[in-house]
Amino acid sequence: MENRNEQRRRRRNKRNKYFRIVCLLLFFALLSSACFTVKDFLENSVEDKLENTDIPRLNTNTDNNANYSDMQNNNISWNLMLVNSKNSIPDGYKPNLVKVNGGESVDERIYEPLMQMLEASKEANWGELPIVVSGYRTQQKQQKLYDDKIKEFKNKGYSDKEAEKQAKQWVAVPGYSEHQIGLAVDINGATYDLYSWLQENSYKYGFIFRYPGNKTDITGTAEEVWHYRYVGVEAATEMYKEGLCLEEYLEKKQSEN
Repeated sequence: MENRNEQRRRRRNKRNKYFRIVCLLLFFALLSSACFTVKDFLENSVEDKLENTDIPRLNTNTDNNANYSDMQNNNISWNLMLVNSKNSIPDGYKPNLVKVNGGESVDERIYEPLMQMLEASKEANWGELPIVVSGYRTQQKQQKLYDDKIKEFKNKGYSDKEAEKQAKQWVAVPGYSEHQIGLAVDINGATYDLYSWLQENSYKYGFIFRYPGNKTDITGTAEEVWHYRYVGVEAATEMYKEGLCLEEYLEKKQSEN
């Protein structure tokens, strides 16, 4: 009787063991499908979700370029340099770069606050250090991204002119991208909770949520939850508390002078 009971117990334990293994495999499979990366979101989800909506896209008007003299005359420091679809990178501008985890590079002046922010955000990222998936870009790299996007739309059947127009809605024209000044980063997280944390805490480290959805008409860019820009703690704190984007903040400062 004892042997028979022992055999039943062993078979039961064996079935339970297999059941637990199957449950674990199913759990990780579901987890893997539920999680997304910023890169996947950028290349697939955003385009699929926004392509047929009325959300304003990138404003491609490239008039009224910025330059060093404009910055000096308006007492604008390096961390508040405005680069967008209407303001180009100053001629000859080249930041001193340092590499971060993942192999991307940023302006060395933002390295420490960036690392502090990413370290502090680990809890919201399942205990893992978030990754910078895009930092500084050369003119050549920005040009390639731009050309590749045009090619992508051409492959979808758009004419040359229309493909270029569509591409400008998603990729900044070379020379007009914040990534080319080394002060902006795209951050990859394991879950969406990371981006919620960054929106509420990034200002403490001098970074701003650069393209919120409710400022698209002003920034000219649709919401990008992964894109953060360094402006310094003082400016970031004021922008966060008053709900300002960089364009609004600089306009406010100019009116105060």
